[in-house]
Amino acid sequence: MPEQTYTPLFSEILDKVSKAKTKDKKIEILRKNKTDALKMLLKAAFDPKIVWCFPEGEVPYTPNDTPEGTNHTVLAMEAKKLWHFIEGADNRTRQVQKENMFFQMLEGLHESEAKLLVAAKDKKLHQHYKGLSANVVREAFNWDENFVYDEYPSSGGLASGN
Repeated sequence: MPEQTYTPLFSEILDKVSKAKTKDKKIEILRKNKTDALKMLLKAAFDPKIVWCFPEGEVPYTPNDTPEGTNHTVLAMEAKKLWHFIEGADNRTRQVQKENMFFQMLEGLHESEAKLLVAAKDKKLHQHYKGLSANVVREAFNWDENFVYDEYPSSGGLASGN
């Protein structure tokens, strides 16, 4: 039987980023754990053009207090549903349904990931994870100021016009 590899929770990854002493180390941790789901979450948390369809502040949900690794959904799998909660992305689902979906998602996640998601919604991840900034995220994923993949990062020389 093949050995299962442990996939860390996003909250664990961001805790490591927060504890890293240098910007380069923070970037290295994000790159090492880069997935489409993590990029999606961080883009939604830091890109000022992305607006969540919920008000800022506390969310009335019941935290899932079962031990880590048991009976939880994980943000790595749930991230593909986040588009429902972005203004203008899902114009078919009624607001009350979106709210119910969001509560259910939060209640299914480990408490640390649920708190992370609420902080992302409020654009306050940087307050929960020291040193996690828009600049660190953009550099880690080679995104430009618009949070878009910068295919040809400028390194100087003739081709870049520098």
